[in-house]
Amino acid sequence: MTDLVIRALDERDIHLFDTLPDPLGNAEAFRNAAYRPHWKRVALRDGRVVARAAWWGGPDDTEPLTVEWFDFADGEEEAGAELLRTAPWRVGLELVLPAGWREDPALRAAAEARHAAARAAGQTLLVERFVYRWTPRCGLPERPGRLTFAPEPDDAVFFDALCRIHSVTLDAHARKAIAEGGVDQAAQEELDFFRWCPSPREWWQVARTPEGDPAGIHIPAHNPSGPCVGFIGVLPEHRGHGYAYDLLAECTHYLVERGAEFIAAATDQGNFPMAAHFTKAGYPVVRERANFAPS
Repeated sequence: MTDLVIRALDERDIHLFDTLPDPLGNAEAFRNAAYRPHWKRVALRDGRVVARAAWWGGPDDTEPLTVEWFDFADGEEEAGAELLRTAPWRVGLELVLPAGWREDPALRAAAEARHAAARAAGQTLLVERFVYRWTPRCGLPERPGRLTFAPEPDDAVFFDALCRIHSVTLDAHARKAIAEGGVDQAAQEELDFFRWCPSPREWWQVARTPEGDPAGIHIPAHNPSGPCVGFIGVLPEHRGHGYAYDLLAECTHYLVERGAEFIAAATDQGNFPMAAHFTKAGYPVVRERANFAPS
């Protein structure tokens, strides 16, 4: 087998990125994504692309935040791993997969090969997630009317709520942050993400019971790709009433009232209560995602 050549692309040869077969449908998943040419890298053998990866970051980010598109030709698992290993950025990988990929033998084989290549490149699987996309054809979820919602200008209120929410959480990213630096780190990472989003700070809302007690928070947001459910969280003392659905319904209405024609969202596959709320609210699973973190 001839030697592998790994390099970044530029405006002159960006077309090479599209010369590889696409068994997992990444081209469709990322058709609206904007990637900087020099954040796209390929592995070539005899001048033919045998592996590719695209790194992604927000418009103002000077370094990529994650690998978002990663695949390789049949039999080129090691080339894919080497492509990730030799990259100048040590970031996580978001492996995007078709919904229900385990049920299709061909998709399962392709997905498992990419899982293996990611592990060989020093990436560790953190969590698998459901990816949702609400559109008007799904219908607006009914607002139960059990809670009231209002903006809150004080970041300290959200920081305190996030600390309490993450003190008992099923979210794998939050649990990773807690393991590294406690609930304060998990809360701060959430606030940093909300601030990173280009949507207005005024959209952040606190939910209260009829008695005026804080019950949770929801963050309608826009990320660089469009409107999304930024965060849904119920305070521990108010769990067991299904309030996460109330928050999700309100978040959906809030974004639609501000012109959203679609809404993206995601939750960990192991977070069965939240997944059930998304189903109830009419959010279909459109893809799955495996989140890896560098070891």
